[in-house]
Order: sequence, then C-alpha cells, then structure tokens
Amino acid sequence: MDEHHGESESRVLQRDCHAISVPWGQPAWLDAGSYALVTQRLGGAITVMSGGRLYRIAEADADALGLETLPPPVLPAPPDGGLDAAHVEQAAWAQLATCYDPEIPIDIVKLGLVYACAAEALADGGYRVVVKMTLTAPGCGMGTLISDEAGAKLLQIPGVTEADVELVWDPPWSREMMSEAARLELGML
Repeated sequence: MDEHHGESESRVLQRDCHAISVPWGQPAWLDAGSYALVTQRLGGAITVMSGGRLYRIAEADADALGLETLPPPVLPAPPDGGLDAAHVEQAAWAQLATCYDPEIPIDIVKLGLVYACAAEALADGGYRVVVKMTLTAPGCGMGTLISDEAGAKLLQIPGVTEADVELVWDPPWSREMMSEAARLELGML
C-alpha cells in the first residue's frame, strides 16, 4: 500500500499497538484483534478510526495493521559546493511539507500553518533551523505532537544540529492562509 489519503481500508490489529488519540494528543493502546479503518497514511504516520475514535499510529508500527512499513524518504545530498543557509532552508521547507495534520490530508505548509522558516549558520559549522508555526485552533491537542514531529524531521537534514519550532498564535490562522491547491483539494474554492 503506497502513501495515500483518499482511500479507506479496514484492518484487524495483529498485535497491541501504541497510538495517539486525535485530536486530544493523548497516548493510547489499541488492542490486538480490534478493527481499525485506515483513513490516512501520510508523512510517516497512519491515521485510523477504531472504536469510533481517531488515532495516529507511527509508520514503524504499520505491521500491527498487517501493512508493510514504508521506508523513510531519502533526503537529497548537499550540493557539490557544500552546505549553505539557502540549501538548508530549502531542505527545511521540504521536510516541513512531510508533516501532516492527522485529520486533514494536507501538509502543514499547504495548510498555511508555517509562518516562518530560516536557517542560521552556527560557529561549529552546523545549522540551526528556526520555525514559527501555528495550528488551525489554539486548543488543538495535537499541537505539541505536530511541532515535535517537525523538529525531529528538521534534525534529519544533513548539517542541521539544532531545530527550534515555536508555536505562535499571532496572527491567528484562518482558511485564507491555505494554499490554493489545499483549498481546491478540500473543496473550498
């Protein structure tokens, strides 16, 4: 099964599995033998409906759903001239575009949740990536999970040794911040 978001697939859990409840962001366990309807598999996470509730399962636990684990994406190699802030920033935007809201099959960049992303050279030769992002709603329990995921993915970029992802609430997010492609995909045009 390839990464997808438009199809639903019912599965029986093959083993107990750690999950995160959506939208509360609380740890949970799904029991072996439970039914789970796959609603989204994007960005290294699988969203399922089980027992009338949504949960997010890490791609590493795809086998619990009887699925093959998808390999992580291959990051592009640094340019021949070596790393520079522009390359790191471009790679950072690409990594952020692999972070998805577990309820909406659109990445956080297209959703307009990332307000700023900048790469700063450090004295040791590495780079710090600083991101300011928001959520669709201030009370979203998934906020820490999404920002932590963004930070972890930024640290996978060659040369990035620090990632600072800050959740901000000003300006408040609105649908107008979404890309045209995202609005089209959600039928909001």
